[in-house]
Amino acid sequence: MARTTPIELTNMIMIENPNTREILVQDRHNPSWPGVTFPGGHIEPGETVVNSAIREAKEETGLMIENPRLVGIKEWALDGDARYIVMLFKATKFRGEIHASTEGDIFWTTRESLKNMKTPHTFLEMLPVFDEEKISELALGDPEKGEQVITWL
Repeated sequence: MARTTPIELTNMIMIENPNTREILVQDRHNPSWPGVTFPGGHIEPGETVVNSAIREAKEETGLMIENPRLVGIKEWALDGDARYIVMLFKATKFRGEIHASTEGDIFWTTRESLKNMKTPHTFLEMLPVFDEEKISELALGDPEKGEQVITWL
């Protein structure tokens, strides 16, 4: 039995204004995963997980986040026993001015308003991982096998 597994590592960052509790979202232009979501992207070779979150936030929002906190993961299986893992971060300290990127338009919204927006598949299921300390993982099953989304406490 192999003790290594190919893994695609990415991140996603919820940036929250601590005064208004609004969250910064991105209306993505990507046709393969369109809709309103949080900024994020791939962890580059040689880059630490935390530095990747700081870089992606800056590239996609214009904000320099400080002390992003790892709150959990989202994961699912890929073909050939590979895995896709998204490191989920939350940041409440930041500086700078927001601006859109080639990834999509950026705007502040509330969690309640987010529920009425077009979001990518399983995005709303991630919100408890960002907001509830006792929840640390969202594992996606294979719908073709009758498996469902599982949120671990």
